[in-house]
Amino acid sequence: VISIYNNQNQEVESLYIWRLDQKFFRMDVDYAVSAKSLETWQREKNALMVINGGYYNVANERYSPVGLAIVNGKATGQSFNGYGGMLAINESGAELRSLVQKPYNSNERLLAGLQSFPILVKTGGELGFGPERENNVGARRTVVGQDKQGRILFIVAPRGYFTLHQLSVYLTESDLKLDIAVNLDGGGSTGILVANPREIIPPDRPIPFVILVYAR
Repeated sequence: VISIYNNQNQEVESLYIWRLDQKFFRMDVDYAVSAKSLETWQREKNALMVINGGYYNVANERYSPVGLAIVNGKATGQSFNGYGGMLAINESGAELRSLVQKPYNSNERLLAGLQSFPILVKTGGELGFGPERENNVGARRTVVGQDKQGRILFIVAPRGYFTLHQLSVYLTESDLKLDIAVNLDGGGSTGILVANPREIIPPDRPIPFVILVYAR
């Protein structure tokens, strides 16, 4: 946990970071047309960690992905074209990638996947969300990243301090050695549950898309 201070030396945010070595952990993605609490997801899937996923639409109380979600090898939704990022999971592990540099190919043999946007750290560790896009709106944030050693990071900023540009700058300049980082759904969706030892940052609403973590 990293405390974030403003120019007046006031603590304005707590950044929670989990960094997972893929030799010991594997990722999965799941989706339900009816949203569930993180506790329900964890209980049903028996996962070590449950993290809220990407953006979604809801119509007639049924949820569908904005972008593409792949669950048990089956794709739902429409892939982003020319923007956004993707957590792509196959038998050898998880890869976080830019869809500009490596677009989704429907012939890929993926076990699971999840798309979201915007990219906060561009491939190679460069600033992904520049000052020209600053809107000065802070919100709760959930981020998935991959560092230059291939480890997967989940980063949660639950107090609503960061704008997307500010978070992009912070992550790019941090010592996390991120190769790429992608923003997930934030605001009321931001949430993470760790089963043991138990820790939870609860979302304000049920979640239809989740990233799951299991021990190998």
